[in-house]
Parts: sequence; structure tokens; C-alpha cells
Amino acid sequence: MTQPSTQPSTQPSTQANKNYIAGEWLSGVSDIANISPSDLSDVVGHFAQADTAQLDKAVDAAHAAQAEWANYGLERKQAVLNAIGNEMMARAEELGTLLSREEGKPLAEGKGEVYRAGQFFTYYAAEVLRQLGQNAQSVRAGVDIDIRREPVGTVAIISPWNFPTATASWKIAPALAYGNAVIWKPANATPASAHALTEIIAKQDIPKGLFNLVMGSGRDIGQKLVEHTGINAISFTGSVPVGRGIAQAAVGNFTKLQMEMGSKNALAVMDDADLDLAVAAALGGSFGGTGQKCTASSRLVVHEAIHDTFVERLIKGAEAMQVGHALEAGTQIGPVVSETQMSENLAWIEKGRAEGAELACGGVQVERPTQGYYMTPGVFLNTTNQMQINREELFAPLTAVIKVGSYGEALHTVNDTRFGLTAGIMTRSLARANHFRANARSGCVMVNLATAGTDYHVPFGGRGESSYGPREQGSNAAEFYTTVKTAYIAAGDPE
Repeated sequence: MTQPSTQPSTQPSTQANKNYIAGEWLSGVSDIANISPSDLSDVVGHFAQADTAQLDKAVDAAHAAQAEWANYGLERKQAVLNAIGNEMMARAEELGTLLSREEGKPLAEGKGEVYRAGQFFTYYAAEVLRQLGQNAQSVRAGVDIDIRREPVGTVAIISPWNFPTATASWKIAPALAYGNAVIWKPANATPASAHALTEIIAKQDIPKGLFNLVMGSGRDIGQKLVEHTGINAISFTGSVPVGRGIAQAAVGNFTKLQMEMGSKNALAVMDDADLDLAVAAALGGSFGGTGQKCTASSRLVVHEAIHDTFVERLIKGAEAMQVGHALEAGTQIGPVVSETQMSENLAWIEKGRAEGAELACGGVQVERPTQGYYMTPGVFLNTTNQMQINREELFAPLTAVIKVGSYGEALHTVNDTRFGLTAGIMTRSLARANHFRANARSGCVMVNLATAGTDYHVPFGGRGESSYGPREQGSNAAEFYTTVKTAYIAAGDPE
């Protein structure tokens, strides 16, 4: 996923929002201006950029604080996580408005994201009390075995701009719940949401240094963070190329690693599908969040028997979607996040046409009352699965229709990708649905649902180049945020 441009200043501003390091709010060595993609005259704020000395300070403080936090009583930890989650949910309208203003997703989506992020914290607050160990009999007489999970240590969290609060929360909440310290480097495109969440966390009953916000560029702070010998685990969400670089850096220190990266999700629409439901799922999955979702339906694999009717309804629906300011009532598609992303989107339009695809609607930059990065949702027709627009992640309000002649061809096409995050099928056939669920090579499978949209209490992740390492979310998060200890205890003679 492409990182949007920001406007740096070489000298720190006294008005800049600060980093939170070792329990203190600290100015940076420089600032960036955070500009709303809905209105380029709207400066959301200026945000400090840390240097490597501040990063070192954060890591040192985290190590000391983690040992203290691990010894907190369970109910004391639970109260902290509950307080964070409850405040986020109570302030969902305020913080969701801030999120939509700086990232560009429609206001309803921004509010929903913040509320759901609060639920991550309250869910993991409950998980604090469910950290049960195991015991076993030894093969040796008089020996008992105790198996338990302990914190992995200090965790580096690198989160993306497209879900600036939710993705960060589903990493931070379990990290804290399982007793770890956190160094968080958010995306520079959405620092306001990161700062707001940090303010909530900072006022809780936690040791100084347990949670650190270290804002900075991926090239500088991000790279130093993943190379740091004081980091015990790294959780990253972003692009495949960046993920490869992180993996190469982490392996030198044998740092535990969890990564969610690219995708090329497909929604298969069969000849027996409920067309109204299928079109709604395709529109929502393809264009929700301006298509800037790792779970977006960027390939629509459609049976030839209903292809023409489906396409007609899809285009009609896409053309009816309202593109506008993220905070404006009625907006269904907000702006693209940045000028850089817009340029890449428009370049994909030309690449698709050069490959022989037909742009049936949309895919053009448009003007609105405020100057921003507005683009209409685009639908490609007459595409094949070998075209680059169907091989690479676009991260844009663009989708491509691929016509197939059978269920078997549809399943093959869905699986013909180096990614494997989500895959969906629209069908009335229980046999097809069950076969697809068993044979789709993806981490998440959707039946008669959009490919975008997952729950927080169950595992999330993919296959191939979509994911690396343990799954995120639900109780599976313990696999990454803890390490297993097996203890052998000689019972001895009771006499």
C-alpha cells in the first residue's frame, strides 16, 4: 500500500502535536503538516517527527515498564483496557470525525471504525482473565508438568493509514493484554488519529514507558525500529515490498514477526446467485473505503450466464454512488488518500486500457466544491486474470470483471493469485458454497457476503504473500504476543 505524501518542515513547531515517549510528551526534530484529502486548505495539525535518540529512549523505557506491567494484577490490567475501550466508544463521533477528516473515508465509516476499535480493547480486557495454563503428566514418575504463556517482551507496532485506529487497536490491545510493552509507529498520513488514541492510553494506570508513540517516516524511524536489538516482536500491516524489507531486517536479530500485506481478493458470482444481493456485495466490497481496503473485491469473477445482467446492474450502481467530502452528508465514496495515490490510480487506468480492458464507467478524477483527491468508482470489463490489473493490488476504487463459463473455472480463477487474504462466492447452492469454503485458497472465505468485513473475536489473516506469521485477532493473538514456557516439577517424597 502506498504511503501518501506529507508536507515536512525542517524546524519543529511549538504548536506541533508531540510524541509520547517514556511517559512524556516530547517535541520532535521536525514536523509534518497533516492535510485533509477532502479539502487541501484544511490543515488538521502539525505532528512531531522523532529521531533515533528518542527511539532508543522509548525502547529503554519500554523494557523497564514491561517488567512492572507484567506484575500488575489481572483485574488491574483488565480495568486499564476496559477504560480505553469504553472511552473510545463513548467518543466515537468525535474521534470518527477526526479520522474521516484526515484519512478521507465517509463519516459513518470513520465513526464505525473508532467504535469497533474500542470493542477490540474491551474484548481483550476480558481475555486478560482467560489466560489459562495447561498441565500434563510426565513420562517420568514423580514429575509434574506446567505449561503457561508469558509476555514476549517489547513489541514494535507499525500500522497503516487506511484503518488508522482499528488496525492499530487490534495490535495494541492484545499486546497490552498479554503483558507486553509497545512502541507504536503509525503511518505519517494519519497522525491525528494516532495522537488521539495515545492521549487516551497515556492517562491510564500504566507504568511510564509501557506505551510509546514514535511518529516518523518509514525510511528513518520505521527502519531503525525493525532493526533495533531491543525489540522482541514486530507486528506490521502494509505492502509486500515493505514487508520483505522488514523480514530481512528482523531475521538478523531473530525478532518474532507478524505481517499482514497485500491482496487481490475475488468475489465469484455464480449463475444461481441472488443478483440483487450479489450486486450489493460487489459494490460495497469493491468501493467501500474508496477501495483502499486490503479486503476489497478487486476481481469480480462472473458466470457467463448472468454476466451481462450483472454488469448492467453493477455499472448502474457504481455510477449512482455519491463521491464527495468525507464529512458531507450523503457521501458514499470519500477522496483518495493522497496525490501520490491518485497518480497511481490513474496510471492503473492507463495500464488496464493498454492491456485491452474496457473501462465501462468511472475511473476519472473529478472536482468538488472543495479541492481534494476525488475519483469516481471504475469498472473494467473484458479482462482476463493474466492482466496486471488482475494480478497486482491496486488499492483504488477500481474493480475488474472476469467472465467464466463454470463453477470450476471460477474457483480456479479465484485461486490463481500469489495472494490469499479473502475470497467470496455468491450462490444459492449449498454444495457449491461448501466446496468453495473448503477449496478457496484464502485465509478468510465469505459466502453470500462482501469480501470486506470481518469480526474481531476470530482469527484474521491470509495465505501466500498476504500474510506471514501467526494470525491476528481473537484468542489466536496469544500465539504472537506470548511465548510458551514448559516447567517440570519433581513432586518429591511427601514423607
